Amino acid sequence: MDSSSLPQEQYVTEVTENYETTCWGCGLRVILPSSASAFKCGWCGAITDQSKQKCDQKCIRWRVVRDRCFVSVVLVFMFFVIFGGVWTVYPVVFSVSILCGVFHSIVTAILSIATIFSFSFAAFRCAGTPPNILWGSYPNVGKGYLDNYTFCSYCSKPKSPRAHHCRSCRKCILDMDHHCPFIGNCVGAANHRSFIAFLISAVLSTIYVSIMSVYAGLRTWPPLNYSLGRLNGVSSSVMAWRIMNEIVVAFLRSALLLSSRGLILAYLFIASVSLQIGLSVLLWQQLSYIYQGKTYLSHLSSQADNEEEKKDCQNLVRFFGLQYSVTRFLPNFRITQKRHMKNSHVL
Repeated sequence: MDSSSLPQEQYVTEVTENYETTCWGCGLRVILPSSASAFKCGWCGAITDQSKQKCDQKCIRWRVVRDRCFVSVVLVFMFFVIFGGVWTVYPVVFSVSILCGVFHSIVTAILSIATIFSFSFAAFRCAGTPPNILWGSYPNVGKGYLDNYTFCSYCSKPKSPRAHHCRSCRKCILDMDHHCPFIGNCVGAANHRSFIAFLISAVLSTIYVSIMSVYAGLRTWPPLNYSLGRLNGVSSSVMAWRIMNEIVVAFLRSALLLSSRGLILAYLFIASVSLQIGLSVLLWQQLSYIYQGKTYLSHLSSQADNEEEKKDCQNLVRFFGLQYSVTRFLPNFRITQKRHMKNSHVL
């Protein structure tokens, strides 16, 4: 009788020595050759890998401590940039005009709140866990119900093909992209959008910090501003050399005179430009993966399997949920506009 109609036992006949085991997904008995360490159940489709997985507890504890240190450093740095920028830039901005100071305050508040909240959602929110499903017994598990599912020996439960186990977070993550130590969390289905929002707000914040640092520095260091005004009619190479000399001299002068505002402005400019470059590269990489409809881990596996990439802008639209927000309001707007036109004709 066909095993698909009455899947009581499954047999794989080989000339070599066979051994009997049980499928973890449906609980059916399977006879396999001694050389087979991994197999796929013919009934439920679950994949069993009998190779032993080692779990180093010391390495896991070190990763947890490392992530907490990184998160603490990032939070301290963000608050230092916010309060340091307020202390150094605000006197300069409000000395220009009150309107300029109010505008700068609004922009600073928006960028600070957006960056801190998006970072908090990405860092302290669960990255997404696979749904709980029935497994372990034949009456409850239908044919193909656990297709390409694997068993996670760390979590002791089924793991879907879209999930990966993170040893740092000590759980399986759905649509896992990567584990980011700077947020101390995985980037998965539940917080991937918050992680992208954090990158966008952080890039915009670093751009604004670098611009305001240069603006406040030009007003804080009068010799630099005065010397730059005397470079009219000079060749570009000589102008660039003189500008670099003036910047170095102004920075050393502020350091020798123990100008705390000047030192903080120089530090904010260097740190913001450095972070701006790194975060922009990371943001571009993440958006390119989303455009391809992949995650970082699936990108690595697709390179190994040589799969074709399906690039489409709809992947970005679906990721940010724009197809729902746009189409939700456009039909209503059109309907109300048509009703208004009919009422106007009737009148």
